[in-house]
Amino acid sequence: MADATAFHERFSDDERDALAKLEFAVCVARFYEDLAERLLNGAAEGFALAGVSEASVHEYSVPGAFELPLAAKLCAESARFAGIACLGVVIRGETNHYDYVCAETARGVQDVGLQTGVPCAFGVITCDDMDQALARAGGDKRDQGRGAALTVARMALLAGELG
Repeated sequence: MADATAFHERFSDDERDALAKLEFAVCVARFYEDLAERLLNGAAEGFALAGVSEASVHEYSVPGAFELPLAAKLCAESARFAGIACLGVVIRGETNHYDYVCAETARGVQDVGLQTGVPCAFGVITCDDMDQALARAGGDKRDQGRGAALTVARMALLAGELG
């Protein structure tokens, strides 16, 4: 029977050894402080699974999701980090503000990765209500923080292999 663990969650000993030598940044939007902490906990689990020590993960807080792309760009331009996980939550409100924040945050994070060559993961929960946000920041396989850490670790390996 095939291993049910997703590809991005499996790391060989050689991959874990390579990742253990790298530094990573986590940019986290603090608008929903309790959810931000849950996402950070998930990211810590993801990085640990990939063999990255807690000391090699550097946290940078920003007020909200809209500020994540600039934080990621500053981290990428520092040349310190092999990858950047961007974490946050945007919950739909009664205005179009949600649509603009989600779209521009996603575009901005992607642009940083494409322009700098430093892998950036979009670990931002975009949802309709708090229940959906809690379900995606809960420490299980749907945890956006964990997923972002695993994704950026996997992409850092690819960048190292091809770079």
